[in-house]
Amino acid sequence: MNARYPAIASDILKLFAARGADAVDVPVLQPADPFLDMAGEDLRRRIFLTESETGASLCLRPEFTIPVCLDHIHTQSGTPRRYSYLGEVFRQRREGGNEFFQAGVEDLGDKDIAAADARSVADAHALLSLCLPGRELTVTLGDQAIFEAVLAALGLPRGWRMRLARAFGSAELLAALGDLAAPTRSSALAEPAASLVADADHDALAAHIAAGMEQAGLSPSAGRTPNDIARRLIEKAELRSVRLSSDAFEALERFLAIDVVLDEAPAALKEFAAGAGLTLGAALDNFAARAKVIANHGLTAGSVRYDAAFGRPLDYYTGLVFEISGPDADRPLAGGGRYDRLLTLLGAGKPIPGVGFSVWLDRIEALREAR
Repeated sequence: MNARYPAIASDILKLFAARGADAVDVPVLQPADPFLDMAGEDLRRRIFLTESETGASLCLRPEFTIPVCLDHIHTQSGTPRRYSYLGEVFRQRREGGNEFFQAGVEDLGDKDIAAADARSVADAHALLSLCLPGRELTVTLGDQAIFEAVLAALGLPRGWRMRLARAFGSAELLAALGDLAAPTRSSALAEPAASLVADADHDALAAHIAAGMEQAGLSPSAGRTPNDIARRLIEKAELRSVRLSSDAFEALERFLAIDVVLDEAPAALKEFAAGAGLTLGAALDNFAARAKVIANHGLTAGSVRYDAAFGRPLDYYTGLVFEISGPDADRPLAGGGRYDRLLTLLGAGKPIPGVGFSVWLDRIEALREAR
């Protein structure tokens, strides 16, 4: 550890060790494809890309979750296992520098989902309380699984469920809901793309897009791949033919308006489901179990809220999502969530549940210096 590390770094590492999270160091240079495929549009636009001598796409480490999971798969470590990290990440930001420190914990393989989720929230809160003693902290929770359960119970077609799930927690969700209430006309595509989309010929459309990108001198690793673009175009064309009933649309709006303290959230969700005639099944049971365990960690009821419309802009989340903010803060100090499908997508031979969080140490340092 050198002088560039935040002053609080040694205390954070001691906290991680006390909580049974093994320190891990992952390379700064990472394969780019996992981030381009799985990390979300916002992060894909901000990473720093390069290529190896063999043409492989590489990037500077933009976050730690994917690298830690890749390292776990590569080392064939057993589970359950808790990893901690503290180091620099590199991505373009609207404010602040493009190189900054993050610290966090990735909790892999614990099958007690409620306990692992609650532990992640509690550890993130404890870290911030250590760094910012006496500061009021507010935790905002969302739940991707609850949102997807509502979409399924409303009877939305699979394509619409996937589109809304990808947009969960972003401004794109409002645009998607507007399209669902009143489908928009198709924007004109030039031939042969228009016919390929109409025929849902994914392979031919992807090949046409790849040829166009090559002709324009665009690298397929610079953003969405030709396959991804082709899939999205065909999906959008199919979605334009679907319109949600007014009753179902109103129910979705009522759900997204739920914003209550956490100890009232299970009852609020049950009341919503009963009023809308929906069954949320295991997703609601898991939510209630997690809320109970979070309360057992001693977080005050008023400091933890559930916002049904809250999500985080990373595509790999599958359940809990959360952020923690300080007083009068317009930017979160910590964020995290559950990602049960991620390790399988990265190449693990069997499903491995995971949940984790990271904290922005530069934002914490700025608050410490302002005191």
